[in-house]
Amino acid sequence: MTTAVDTSVVMSARGITKVYGATRALKGVDFDVRRGAVTVLFGENGAGKSTLMKILSGVESPTSGTLILDGEEIVLSGTVDAARRGIAIIHQELSLAPNLSIRDNIFMGRELVRGGLVVDDRAQTEKTRELMARLAEELDPDTLIEDLRLGQQQIVEVARALAGDARVLIMDEPTSALSGNEVEVLFALIRELTDAGVAIVYISHHLEEALEIADHAVVFRDGDLVATGDRDAIDMGWVVGHMVGRAADDLVPDLLDTFGDVALRLRDVTVADPSNPARLAVDGVDLDVRQGEIVCLYGLMGAGRTELLEALIGRIPVQKGTVEIEGRTLTRESVSERIDLGLALVPEDRQRDGLVQTMSVGENSSLSSLLRYVKGIWLHKRAEREAVDRGIGDVRVKTSSPAASITSLSGGNQQKVVIGKVLMTTPQVILLDEPSRGIDVGAKAEIFGLMAREARRGLAVLFATSEVNEALTVSNRIVVMSKGRIVRILDSAGATRNDLMFASGEASEEEPSGSDHR
Repeated sequence: MTTAVDTSVVMSARGITKVYGATRALKGVDFDVRRGAVTVLFGENGAGKSTLMKILSGVESPTSGTLILDGEEIVLSGTVDAARRGIAIIHQELSLAPNLSIRDNIFMGRELVRGGLVVDDRAQTEKTRELMARLAEELDPDTLIEDLRLGQQQIVEVARALAGDARVLIMDEPTSALSGNEVEVLFALIRELTDAGVAIVYISHHLEEALEIADHAVVFRDGDLVATGDRDAIDMGWVVGHMVGRAADDLVPDLLDTFGDVALRLRDVTVADPSNPARLAVDGVDLDVRQGEIVCLYGLMGAGRTELLEALIGRIPVQKGTVEIEGRTLTRESVSERIDLGLALVPEDRQRDGLVQTMSVGENSSLSSLLRYVKGIWLHKRAEREAVDRGIGDVRVKTSSPAASITSLSGGNQQKVVIGKVLMTTPQVILLDEPSRGIDVGAKAEIFGLMAREARRGLAVLFATSEVNEALTVSNRIVVMSKGRIVRILDSAGATRNDLMFASGEASEEEPSGSDHR
């Protein structure tokens, strides 16, 4: 039996505008947050969603407009003021201190004290254990954040928000690095919170996932709120149509159906888990990827996809087996040497591994190929600048200029800078780890369009994803991994969602028989 919830408005924004220089990020937005319900915000990067959420949570102040909480107009002086009023936010980009423990991150700035003087470490440790158990992550509270994988760090972000007992909880891309099982746990927790009357505001670029949890939906485009609807009145077509003005089918790239010679050959590739060398993260993988072919690595978190890609680029060692690029066997080559040989990786975490936050768009773009513009002891700046301009134009980065800060770009445009940087090294094989993480449907279409374009130019493309729809629509073949092994290889044209879920272990049914060809 479904429990009735109070969906009255607990918080409102009226006529909110936000101006950054010549840019109007929000244009007089009216928005309601409903008690005991999940309101999902859809929109492309730069549409204004995150800006509004920062205003609702006290991170930023509006240029004009008013905020109303419990029927009274309020002015938030900052995040501490918002937290005091019961408003918390989980940011899209992680804001954890990597050199501190899980416990210290959760209680930073709001420590539990006894006697009004001494931090109560025991109470904080116990509360941390409770929060981790609630989120189905049995992690030691003393574990350093830098020792956690990305998905676990995101779980800590969620735990930090829950520790404040918020009644308005804003979630900006809370599942971007979570596995399918972790998403299920989070969704169960969200329903537990809404049943208790908590108002949830939820932003996600995973459209199907967001529709699953939504009670209400709104769509932003170019700083305006352009559409609203209740869950039973909306579907994927409604969302995509209002977001980008095109049908979902129009966003799928055209792929080749004939391929060239083998560009990447793996035989019995075995990789130890970097965090636990006694365990194999990749166990005896055989795989060929041909020129012009896009191959998808699909599997649950921990399947070995990231470890395989990082071993291929040389970030972690291959324990045994062989890797060949265009017929040349790799041995102990460094990352830079493998790049010179035509192999390149777009990492999963673009903020940590793909970009230098203090550099400009142009400096990030040329970073991997900078030595090509060095003449003697001098950097040939004109040649570098011309190459950067071509590269930015080639991948269609939306930026005011190459001199702009990389942090000024949306997530989708930052990802295009990373891909453009990789393409400037003129690779023969390109590896991409979760290339659409944290970007909107329009940016995803552009990213996958770039992949398809490079494949048509003859590159071999190997990418990892945890998105079923991406695996089915943006690849020629799907390699399903589980516990470090390839368990099934599927032709994307004939594969179904159930095929992938059963093979990867996401669905509890006997695995269908499948191909074992390379």
